[in-house]
Amino acid sequence: MKKVILAFDSFKGSVSSIDIAEASSKAILKQFPTCEIHSFPVADGGEGTTAAICSALDVNEVFCWAHNPLMKPIEVAYAITQDGTTAILEMATTAGLPLLASDERNPLLTTTFGTGEVIADALARGCRNFVMGIGGSATNDAGIGMLAALGIRFLDKNGTELSPCGENLIHIAHIDESKVNPLLCEASFTIACDVNNPFFGTHGAAFVYAPQKGASPTMVDELDNGLKHYAHLLKDLKKVDISNIPGAGAAGGMGGGLLPFIKAELKPGIETILDRLHFREALHGADLVLTGEGKLDAQTAMGKALGGILNLANEVGVPVIAIGGGVETVDQLNDMGFAGVFSIQQGPITLEQAMKSEVALNNIETTVTQIIRVIRQFNSTK
Repeated sequence: MKKVILAFDSFKGSVSSIDIAEASSKAILKQFPTCEIHSFPVADGGEGTTAAICSALDVNEVFCWAHNPLMKPIEVAYAITQDGTTAILEMATTAGLPLLASDERNPLLTTTFGTGEVIADALARGCRNFVMGIGGSATNDAGIGMLAALGIRFLDKNGTELSPCGENLIHIAHIDESKVNPLLCEASFTIACDVNNPFFGTHGAAFVYAPQKGASPTMVDELDNGLKHYAHLLKDLKKVDISNIPGAGAAGGMGGGLLPFIKAELKPGIETILDRLHFREALHGADLVLTGEGKLDAQTAMGKALGGILNLANEVGVPVIAIGGGVETVDQLNDMGFAGVFSIQQGPITLEQAMKSEVALNNIETTVTQIIRVIRQFNSTK
């Protein structure tokens, strides 16, 4: 082999995509010492999106103060390109589920206000283009928190300003944009999301994702009713129907809730990242793509990172082999177009042991070594 592309998502809670690529490179170079290896850390709009995009860009890391999902002040980081025009951020840094302890999680009360504060900071620094990942949220506020931080007021039927959180979506009767940040109209957003769910309904933001954010069945119904009410209100007031836009339900409805107020394009997270990394161009002349994530299953090709990698590689005829900490639905994965899928586990082991970074990296290197040895043997017999 002359050229191999490495494009790994992280094995969440275990090892980073960069560490996985290093272990895989070591295994490849033992068998093909002159092989040209190109490594692309990837993500799907959630955790790691900013790092993945910035890996191929010349950026500066900047810091600002904002509020977490329960309005506690925190310091957060995001990136600005060297020319000062583009901000790259993840809403999860201010509104992500890991920011809250399990007993603090309540999507009726959580807010994306901090995300708006980060955007306001970037606008003040001169940024007018934004790339924003919206995966991993702790919220179900349809983005009204972010908009509130940028000067938009959400009022009940009596004209009283509402706290911008999930439980108040149902109470919104009027929207006051008279004090919106004037710089917002000059900005454009690429919103990277990792799901295709509609705004509300049985497949929408509340029913599918709110339970993992701490919602009880009663709370799910309340949140879904709020999303439905808000969508109808936006259709009346803003003449925009977000009900069934794919991805509108991402990040607790943030994916769709922002569209009537900002100049934005909602894109699959992996598509956004691969475009920025010029991944398609790197595929030319490649013999193989190695990819992987913590768990390979039926969700792998449904808007997630590996599905996007597979689609691009298949377009140019480069085979893709995937490895994972666990593998399910092998036949379905093969039907998707993977040349092969492999679990890195070497034998019976507890999940806690398997997720230790030194164990996982050793297993990754061993698995990749075996894959490459087969390829070398096949090439030598041609």
